[in-house]
Amino acid sequence: MHKEELRTTIYSRIEELPTLPSALPRLMRLMEDDTVSAARVADIIAGDPSLTSKILKAANSAYYGFPQQIDTLDRAIALLGFNMVRSLAMSIGIMHSLPSVPPCSHFSEEGLWTHSLAVAGAMECLARGAGPGKSRDHIFLVGLLHDIGKVVLIEFFRESFLQALEEAQRPETALLHVAERRIFGFDHGEVGAMLLTRWKIPPVIIGPIGVHHGRGFPEGIEDTDVALLRVSDALCQGLDLGEGGSPAPVPLPVEERKILRIGDKELQSVKDHLEASREAIEGFFTKLGAH
Repeated sequence: MHKEELRTTIYSRIEELPTLPSALPRLMRLMEDDTVSAARVADIIAGDPSLTSKILKAANSAYYGFPQQIDTLDRAIALLGFNMVRSLAMSIGIMHSLPSVPPCSHFSEEGLWTHSLAVAGAMECLARGAGPGKSRDHIFLVGLLHDIGKVVLIEFFRESFLQALEEAQRPETALLHVAERRIFGFDHGEVGAMLLTRWKIPPVIIGPIGVHHGRGFPEGIEDTDVALLRVSDALCQGLDLGEGGSPAPVPLPVEERKILRIGDKELQSVKDHLEASREAIEGFFTKLGAH
């Protein structure tokens, strides 16, 4: 399948997906507004009772580990911060707008989102040590949505995606994105960027997702964000957190570590945090009632 043919098909098929919850476009517009208040975010989310319910379930999961029940959005915002609640709202809304992933060998919906949540958590841990700079409130979203292109591929190009999964199991391939490029001409990061662009997700989120299996640092995309995603993705694959379709972990990228200025000690600290959170991460989407 030629690249342009695939691109046209993906864009046309995206129209078949359910529309995003009405609250999400409004939240997206506020992402780059530094003056927005917590009350404004709460008001927008509260207009969607189903989304509110899922956010409260997430806030009460073992992943966050609060000892007392969180039963209102205001309470969730007070404990998690309104940027995290906004990110949760967008993540959950997007996730539940996607079709359910049918089971197949080497890949599962639960494994996909478990890996994605682990990457989001690792990115946040690494970002704390990345030094001063621009706001990185969007990092959780980047991590949680970075593999969303796999859902598009298995939904609309199931047979070809299953072929890519099988090819990825061979020792000479061993990586799903390599097999995807051979079969489709794209990898799932690029496909995810197409979907998120069509849904008008902010470019600061789309950029790192589209190039997370690429090389180098394309102009116009924050180098640190790309480095955070690539290193976190490799870390979580190495720890076997979730299921991404590749039998072998991605090697830890060297140049990205230099950009983040992280050594073995910092990496081990993130690994220890992820291992300690494994049970909570793996149970997060069960608590949420995802698909």
